[in-house]
Amino acid sequence: MEKSCPECGNKIIGRADKKFCSDACRNAHNNTLNKDNKNLVRNINNRLRKNYRILEKLNTKDKTKTTKEKLLRLGFSFDYFTSIYTTKTGSTYFYLYDQGYLPLDNDYYLLVKREGGL
Repeated sequence: MEKSCPECGNKIIGRADKKFCSDACRNAHNNTLNKDNKNLVRNINNRLRKNYRILEKLNTKDKTKTTKEKLLRLGFSFDYFTSIYTTKTGSTYFYLYDQGYLPLDNDYYLLVKREGGL
């Protein structure tokens, strides 16, 4: 049975389980499948990545304090984070993967790094 490439329609030559005629067609097909229609996911991931880089830049010792003003000046957005952790004492940490922050009094923030990643 002759199979044709789902991307370009050319005849597939090679292994019986081969799905595409070339790497270029395989890549083009997968890029089309993985394209976000409204760019929503890409924009959110870019925002998370930027926030992460800011925390990583400021938190070089795995635990430090900074101000809200400094975070905002660097372009940090408090609307985007990956998880929330509430301690037994009621403190709420906001995390971007393994980098986190805890709001303190007077617009200060404690920056922390979670040990062992996630």
